[in-house]
Amino acid sequence: MLVWDDLESDEKIKIYDRGVDLKNADGIHKLLVSYRSGDMYAPRISNIEALQAEAEYFLDCIEKSQDPFNNGEAGLKVVRMLEATDKSLKNGGGKVKV
Repeated sequence: MLVWDDLESDEKIKIYDRGVDLKNADGIHKLLVSYRSGDMYAPRISNIEALQAEAEYFLDCIEKSQDPFNNGEAGLKVVRMLEATDKSLKNGGGKVKV
């Protein structure tokens, strides 16, 4: 499980080792569920303003005549994934081709 808290100054991201293990025992009505709770890891993340970093990257691409990795095509892919996620949620979590 990953938790993002942008308001937290020190530990913006926390990664928890938690989960559920499902085991099917003789028959459909004897499903066994065991919960797993492990360690928490908080990786170090630099405290830089996101918009500032994007602006600096944009200017750097212009100065070096490079194509940015986050161009319009990448934005379109993100929008398609978000639309597919929304459609999947509305259909009870079914698979949606992207």
